Amino acid sequence: MNVRRLIPTAALAGSLTLGLVALSACSPSDAADDAGGGAGKSGGKLAVVTSFYPMQYLAEEIGGSHVDVSTLTKPGVEPHDLELGTRQAAQLGEADYILYLKGIQPAVDEAITAAGVKNTVDAASLTTLEKHGAEVGHDHGDEHAGEEHAEEDHAHEGEAGTDPHIWLDPVKYAEVAKGVGASLEKADPDNAAAYRKNTTTVVERLTALDSAFEQGLADTSTKTFITTHSAFGYLAERYGLTQESIAGISPESEPSPARIKELRTIAAKDKVGTVFFETLVSDRTAKTVAADSGLKTDVLDPIEGITDKSKGADYVEVMESNLAALEKALGAK
Repeated sequence: MNVRRLIPTAALAGSLTLGLVALSACSPSDAADDAGGGAGKSGGKLAVVTSFYPMQYLAEEIGGSHVDVSTLTKPGVEPHDLELGTRQAAQLGEADYILYLKGIQPAVDEAITAAGVKNTVDAASLTTLEKHGAEVGHDHGDEHAGEEHAEEDHAHEGEAGTDPHIWLDPVKYAEVAKGVGASLEKADPDNAAAYRKNTTTVVERLTALDSAFEQGLADTSTKTFITTHSAFGYLAERYGLTQESIAGISPESEPSPARIKELRTIAAKDKVGTVFFETLVSDRTAKTVAADSGLKTDVLDPIEGITDKSKGADYVEVMESNLAALEKALGAK
């Protein structure tokens, strides 16, 4: 466990470094320790910090009543471009357990390395990351634009240019869930049985979700869908679909004129009727591409955060909404 102590305010004056420590010393978990919650725990619970919603969901569902979970990426914030403030960086150093996904948020990756918390888990290490064809490297469009966007997208990719969006494949997400459960058992062995039970429940839920996707997308009029950015490569591969993205890995990338022309050709050839956009990024580009090709628009949520715009209250509900949107757009029979 991470043992923390309050540092007298007088000892902090005139020093920026010690000032950062003072911020962390004011954290809720410290207050709980002073109130008798026990060293390294918040109110007797494991103090868990997660990087963004898909990690938060697993920590909360598997940790249950034995963890106190906070997340660095607040609802409504696009996680790819998150910049950490002083208090958030200090929060990392105060955690008993950190769960993140390397390759999604460069600023978070750096801060977590600097925090040096013993029980730090990279979800990417709990499954196998893959590349997903040309859309991952953004090879479409003219050569100059492709190089420019590939450079922009590189910061948002995992190791060796791999796709980090593993949570959008229920099977891979279940693999991550099992690893998270095992790591929580190790970090807090007194509650290992509860973590093990909760992990089983989460995996069963994800297995049922996988079956629903497999059945719902087995027979469709088309297998191709167009979306804002390359977040759905794992999902497409899992269920025999083809993802065509307007931009690359980064949701903020702008497509080249050549790419827009190419999408128009693909839509006509593969009988694509819908361009998908997402909840945390402007729908302007998707609507422009759709209007250019005479297509409809709809939401396909990469579930990087839950807001009042989300079509569901949690990961499973939003994934079910995604399935319904895909069935409609692809002409499921």
